[in-house]
Order: sequence, then structure tokens, then C-alpha cells
Amino acid sequence: MPKAWKMPPLVKVYEALGAIGDGRVRCKDDLHAIVTSSGGNKTYEVETSADGREISSNDNASYWQGYLGYPAIAVLIQRGIIPAPPANVIDALAGIPWKEINRRFRNDWAKTIAEVERVAEQSGHDPDAIRVAAEAILEALARLKPNCGKRRRPPAEKVGRAAVPAHPLRGQGRPRH
Repeated sequence: MPKAWKMPPLVKVYEALGAIGDGRVRCKDDLHAIVTSSGGNKTYEVETSADGREISSNDNASYWQGYLGYPAIAVLIQRGIIPAPPANVIDALAGIPWKEINRRFRNDWAKTIAEVERVAEQSGHDPDAIRVAAEAILEALARLKPNCGKRRRPPAEKVGRAAVPAHPLRGQGRPRH
């Protein structure tokens, strides 16, 4: 019997929506996709079965923690296997420097979400609507009960990245190395 993925923390749904909002999810064909990290220094490979019930991803959470990481969640949403939230929710989470925030809060997911919601609210977005949409996606993921596909090691970081666009949680578009 195939092994089911553990449920991810809610923050991974937020990150997945950010990846979609940034245009970092690229479906190569019906089964394969590429997701670029928020810093642009890693590219994750995601492979799904046609129905999305089996999924493989080489992101750190999927490989090391055993729960479905944000790249796989983003692909399931992008492909319509899990319903997408309203566009304003996706827009609210675009441009977030996830790695930077996660490091600042030492992977304390509650603090990360609180900071992201604070910034979203300052930008005119409704943090409650974002949370409700993210929780609905997590519930849809639980109903889907995807199984683990092939286990693959995460990619190494790329050296020499391009400048990252300005965002309220990041500096003014300076190159990050």
C-alpha cells in the first residue's frame, strides 16, 4: 500500500500561494512541473499522477520532514486538482521573501504567518480572508490524501542570483547573495 504524505503546516499553503502569485510555478506537461524558490536560487521538480493522488517533489520539507512541501501544493493548485482561492488572496502573498522571513523567525511558522498577515494588511489585503482560503486548501489537501511518489534529494543552491524585486519585507531590490 502506498504511503500517504503527512499534512503540511498551514504556512506551506501560504508559501504555495506566494509561488503562484510570483509566477514561479511552471507546468512542463500534464505530469511534470518546475517551481523556483522565492529567492530564485533553487529549482524544485514536482511530478504528479494524472489525478494528483501520487506526487513527488524534491523540496526540503518533502524530503526531510515527510510532509508535502509548498512546491507540490502550488502545482496541485495550479493544475486545478485543488481549487484555487480568489485572485486577491494570491496577489496578497506575491513577492514575499519566504526564506528570509523563515530564517528571521527561526522557522516558527506562527510568527511567520503573523508577519506575512501584518504586511498583507498594511498593503490593503484582508488577513482573515487569506487565512480562511489557506485553511480551505489545507482541508482540500486532507480530502485528496495524496500518496508519496519517488523520493528525490533537494537541489543545491545556485550561485550568483539576479536582483530580487522590492517588497515591504525585504530591502529595495538590492542583489541578494
